[in-house]
Parts: sequence; C-alpha cells; structure tokens
Amino acid sequence: MRWLYLIASILLLTACMTPTYPAQSPAGIAVAATKTATILATAAPTASNTPTATATATNTPSPTATNTATPTPTQTPTNTPTSTPTATHTPTNTPTPTITPTATPIPQCTERIPPDELLTIVSREYRLSREYEPADLVPLSDYFDVRVTLGFDTYIRQPVVQPLVEMMAAMTAADLRPTIISGYRSYDQQYIAWSKWTTEVPERASLLSAPPGASEHQLGTTLDFGSPELDNEFHTYFYQTAEGAWLVENAHLYGFTLSYPREATEITQFYYEPWHYRYVGIELATQLHAAGLSLTEWQLANLPVPCEAAN
Repeated sequence: MRWLYLIASILLLTACMTPTYPAQSPAGIAVAATKTATILATAAPTASNTPTATATATNTPSPTATNTATPTPTQTPTNTPTSTPTATHTPTNTPTPTITPTATPIPQCTERIPPDELLTIVSREYRLSREYEPADLVPLSDYFDVRVTLGFDTYIRQPVVQPLVEMMAAMTAADLRPTIISGYRSYDQQYIAWSKWTTEVPERASLLSAPPGASEHQLGTTLDFGSPELDNEFHTYFYQTAEGAWLVENAHLYGFTLSYPREATEITQFYYEPWHYRYVGIELATQLHAAGLSLTEWQLANLPVPCEAAN
C-alpha cells in the first residue's frame, strides 16, 4: 500500500510543476486535480501504521447460584367437625335508674346518740341525749388501787384503760403520785353538778361547769386528775403541781389531750381546766400538742355538724 501512496504523490507533484511544461488550460488542470484526488482517495490506507493487536476484555458473566425451592410436604387436612353457630342473644340496653340522694335530716342535739367513737364533739352547742351511755364502760378499781381512785366508783371506756395504765405507771416511775378524781359522768350526774354550781355561784356557773348533755365526761373517755399537793381537789393551780406539769409535757405521748386550755376559752366556751384530759389517740394528741390547738378547734374545722344545735 505504501507504493501506491508514493505513485500518487509523484503524479501530484508532476501536475503542479507548471514552469517546466507548456501551460495547460484551466479545464485540464481541473481534470488533472480530479484524477489526482481520485488516486489519493483510492490509495489512502485504511489504517495508519501497522495495527497492534488490542486485547478486548470480554465480560464473562459469573454463574449465579439459583435457589432451588425445596417442595414443602403438603399436609393432608383433617376433617374437623364444624360447630353449628347458636343464635346469640343481644342484650337490650336498659337505662340505669338514677338515684336521687336524699338529704339526711340532722337530729336535734337533745336526741343525739352518737356511735362510741373517740373524736365525738361535745360542747355547749352540740350536746348529747339524756339516753346516751357508752356500751363498754369498765370500773377503774379493776386496774388501780385506792391510792389512785381515792375510793370513788369511777368508770371509763375500755379503749382508754391500757393507755391510762401505761401513763400512770410512767408518772409513778417519775416519783409522782397522781390521782383520778372523776371519769365517766352520766347525764343525770352532770345535772346534779350543774345545779350545785348554779346555786352557789350563779354568775360563774357557765364557766365552771357544763350543763347536762354538754360535758365530755358523758363520753367515758375523759378524766379529771388530782395531786396531793392540792389535797386532790379541783384547782386552777393544778398546772403548777408536779403531776400537772408532767401531764402538760407528756400526756400526748399516751394519747391524752388537755380539752380546755387557757388560751382557747373563747373557742371552747369553758374556763381553763388544767386537770381535764380526754383520750383521743396518740396521733391526734401529738398533732394538737405540736400545733398548740385545742381539741374543740380541731373538731369544728374537721368534723361535720353532728346535730341541730341547742338554743
């Protein structure tokens, strides 16, 4: 192929060397150029230089693993007896009747017979019926000798006995000699006491004694303590005795609280009685002692109105 290219080149050069040969017409030049171009086109190599063998990478597909599904053995169904559905009873919604609460009438305080609870409020305003008497009264003489009872036929409710025994034992261990002047007092007994005061000091009777039905003593959970320093008599100086001072500081530890403190006279409507203690349980007694509250103040704030107050 190279020699063909050389011949074409020579012919082209010969045609172009016009100074050596007679001039040719433009038509002849065109014909010559055309022939030369034809020769060049025919003689042009199809590939320049010697072709180099080129390695063509052929992508051979990797064999793909084919998951062959393992046939699952077919389970032959077992004929299960089909239960015949039973007609279901659809309940009918029946409206629930609405109960209209009826207000419970508050009884007259003169008819009031409360349950035997420890926190029942008793005051000049909220009194007890003449018929009320606790069901579990026991004599103090079964638990104390005459040095404590002074020979009086005194009763208290059963829940008060054990705390009282423990407190009296603690006082005795502290070289004290407490006495119990009174405990449960019935409506009629209170009437006698009230009549005495209204006869002797009518102008002070309302402060010195409770009218019948208005005394905590009728509950059977209240006690009047005495001291040999005052010949075991009621006296406002009881708080100055060794027994009175000990009770002020320690009675709450056994569940007892002073019912009528000096600073609560306007609330309790009773004059200061430093000998008058009522059993209410250790929790409430401790709470009252820490807060400096009287029992009456706590009751009025936390208990419902028990009865229609006496006039």
